[in-house]
Amino acid sequence: MQMQRGILFTTFWVAVVLTLTMLASPRSFAQSNRAINASGAKGLPFSEGMVAGNTLYVAGQEGTDENGKLVSGGIAAETKAALENIQKVVKTAGFDMKDIVSVTVYLADIKEFGDMNTVYKQIMPDPKPARATIQAAALVNNARIEVSAVAVKQK
Repeated sequence: MQMQRGILFTTFWVAVVLTLTMLASPRSFAQSNRAINASGAKGLPFSEGMVAGNTLYVAGQEGTDENGKLVSGGIAAETKAALENIQKVVKTAGFDMKDIVSVTVYLADIKEFGDMNTVYKQIMPDPKPARATIQAAALVNNARIEVSAVAVKQK
């Protein structure tokens, strides 16, 4: 009987120590985050994407070419390029466009919603992800559009 109490006592304290250790440093027990940089852009103070578990968070992508310059042709061309940039990040992370569950679109001019939406419908796979579209007072690089996304890979 006394030996069983000793085993229970030891088991209890081992569980307490492990629990306190996990609370003090949860990162060591959780899967590490993984940064994704599809374009190879250097010197930017953020990652183009971040994988945490089975979720990918894609940073806002503008309608830029491979050199980081805005494409010409207005909102339609910028929308196409922004979504292609999203796709590069998604594929680099090992996800698929069908894994995208949420998109946020920032427009410099909400009056361009219809033209943006026409291109968006052509590129985004069905079923379309949940989406919010808002007008921003201004976007970096005088862009017409910036798009961010969240993708979840099914286990």
